[in-house]
Amino acid sequence: MPQKGTFAREEVKNMKFVVKACSNGKARAGILHLATCPNPIETPALLLATRKGLPSFITKDLLASLASSDSLLLQSSPLHFLDCPSPGTISKIGGLHHMVDLHEHGFVAVPRDSIVCLPEFESTNKHGASLETPSGRTLIKPAFYMEMISSLKPNLWASVADEVPAWVSEKRNRTSVDRTIRWLDECIALDPTGGETVLGAVVGGASLKERGRCAEEVTKRKVSGYWIGGFGLGEDMDERDALLNAVTDNLPDGRLRQICGLGLPEEILQGVAAGIDLFDSTYIYHLTLGGFALTFPLHQNEKNLYDPQLCDIGSDNAKINLRATVYRKDTSPIVDGCKCYTCQNHTRAYINHLLNVHEMLAQILLEIHNTYHYLGFFRLIRDVILSGEFDVFHQNFIKGRRDHLASVALCS
Repeated sequence: MPQKGTFAREEVKNMKFVVKACSNGKARAGILHLATCPNPIETPALLLATRKGLPSFITKDLLASLASSDSLLLQSSPLHFLDCPSPGTISKIGGLHHMVDLHEHGFVAVPRDSIVCLPEFESTNKHGASLETPSGRTLIKPAFYMEMISSLKPNLWASVADEVPAWVSEKRNRTSVDRTIRWLDECIALDPTGGETVLGAVVGGASLKERGRCAEEVTKRKVSGYWIGGFGLGEDMDERDALLNAVTDNLPDGRLRQICGLGLPEEILQGVAAGIDLFDSTYIYHLTLGGFALTFPLHQNEKNLYDPQLCDIGSDNAKINLRATVYRKDTSPIVDGCKCYTCQNHTRAYINHLLNVHEMLAQILLEIHNTYHYLGFFRLIRDVILSGEFDVFHQNFIKGRRDHLASVALCS
């Protein structure tokens, strides 16, 4: 059964987060309250990655139809607003909520571009973060970053971070942590609220020592939660558990934790097992661009049986490649029983046709299904945490994935 008790509550003007249950370890279910959201948001939760305010291929009306409060969290990068419109223009409009007319959603601003890969570590300057942006490489100093945050008016925002890939030296990791802590102090000093809505960035590359040191230092600052960066940049999945634990073991239990760089279902479960609350959804975006649709089961006891027919067409039994010719005459929905708009109204054959004639409607329909499906995956995760069965679910999910990969190897 989940371990229940009295957990620390962190209340600020615009946000309140409460951990309500833990399941056999660090996996935890919580409730996030944001000033703009009429309903509480249950965690672990998925943040929908956006470009200029809305998820790619999803309009406002489609967003509202996806899944009630499950789709109320949006992640945006200030880097997308460097040129047009300018920070001054957005500020006059009233912030990001007013510009995109999503007043009941929560926006989380992070310094990493959620779609474009992080540039090489040599691009970081000691005076600021030199990042690849839609406008080219730009030097982002804490003062300018805070100007963008002030104009966007997000519910939560992460401080500037010096993220580095896994293969850098211990000295470079140490420098990364020192810069990130210094930039956090500068951001808090420039924040009119004094850090009431900031998620302190935690970095450290593939160094257990520097990960732990950074987490310890950030907890000494006045922050509302933590943004864990530097993952998905070349670290081995087998060593990731230790890196995650080096961070979460040094963070207080009652504050919000968000991570960037973990997207695959097994990576999400790995993060949840370490005690992470919020995850980005870039995985959905890249699936959709590739013509893939998620198909893995969303019931705890349902099995996804290996289908040898799918071995040769790019399927891994978590998703299917709808560009494949095998779906040209397939009149079934993407997933039988799925309640999303796409599965209720269109067939695999139609989406296969749209993909092959390069019609953008294919991406729209795929994005709807993939987003709906992944939000359902997070609901399942919350259910198994509350029932105290997360560890069993996690182990069975990973075992099923490994068994399938072994079957594919034999098939080939």
